Amino acid sequence: MLVVITIIMILLAIAIPNYSRNVQLSREAKLHQNLATLNKVIQEYSLDKKKAPGTLDDLVTAGYLKFIPDDITGSPSTWVTEPEVQDENNTPWDPNNPGICCVHSGSEESSLEGGPYSSWTH
Repeated sequence: MLVVITIIMILLAIAIPNYSRNVQLSREAKLHQNLATLNKVIQEYSLDKKKAPGTLDDLVTAGYLKFIPDDITGSPSTWVTEPEVQDENNTPWDPNNPGICCVHSGSEESSLEGGPYSSWTH
């Protein structure tokens, strides 16, 4: 009986870290998907309406999204939006009323790759 319990404990010691890593990889894959979706929809909205959305809620109101997906934090309220800026390559759709050009995570947690999630663009 002691041998069986010892073998089970050894197997658990191997399985739990692998399970935790796979859960984290899944969360990161979902973040990549949500970032790609949000940034693509922001571009589609801007091209269709000839103006950038003012907030992420504008994407829902206009019917481009059913809801704002969750950030890796588990909340849709932690997304950080980047405003349109005028530089030599880009001009805001409406310079008097700039909107958002892209979004990134608001989480400062570190990814499995080592950098913070907030540095991911998609």
